[in-house]
Amino acid sequence: MNPTPATSTSAAFLATLRRDFLIAYKRKHDVVNPFMFFVIVVSLFPVGISPDPVKLAEIAAGVIWIAVLLASMLSMDSLYRADFEDGSLEQLLLSPHPLYFMVLAKNISHWLVSGLPVVLISPILAYMLNLPAAAYFTLLLSLLIGTPILSLLGSIAVALTVGLGSRGLILAVITLPMSVPVLIFGTLAVQASVNTMSPAGYLALMLAMLAAAISLGPLASAAALRISVD
Repeated sequence: MNPTPATSTSAAFLATLRRDFLIAYKRKHDVVNPFMFFVIVVSLFPVGISPDPVKLAEIAAGVIWIAVLLASMLSMDSLYRADFEDGSLEQLLLSPHPLYFMVLAKNISHWLVSGLPVVLISPILAYMLNLPAAAYFTLLLSLLIGTPILSLLGSIAVALTVGLGSRGLILAVITLPMSVPVLIFGTLAVQASVNTMSPAGYLALMLAMLAAAISLGPLASAAALRISVD
């Protein structure tokens, strides 16, 4: 019995996930560098500003979210680089399967190896910055919602510039304006918990942004890849 198109697409989706995990395992520096960058940036703030616990508690949410955004931008460059260099990106574009799902699989695998470790370590760094314990859950939840959005938005910028030799500044120029709302709502959600207010409104807005990013981000990235490669 021949596999149905849905089954075939699901198999291709899982195969893309597995392949990207293997590539990440072989290129560990692409995973470790953003993680260490995040830890170092957050750790330097008490040294550069003040070790006063009160001051650190006031800026903790903003510091962590800014560091997350910068670490996300640092990790994005590797999203399509290996595929472009070995020619497999062209094969991906020629695949009979919907490019939306292939791009979504690559984004999921990228977030799991580069975004999720940052989210998991964030409560420890929040403790170092004296963030009130009541805001830990909100911080973790906002990062779980916000970091996939950053990955999906960054994917569009990477797809547009995948054929360029030096693209660091261009990536920043494209990605930062799109990422600012995520940074604002994520910080406000944590700050609301610090002030014993409900962060539900900000988290709901972030969930709406995540739904829009999942729906439209891979489509935009797929279109950008076709333009860049062609």
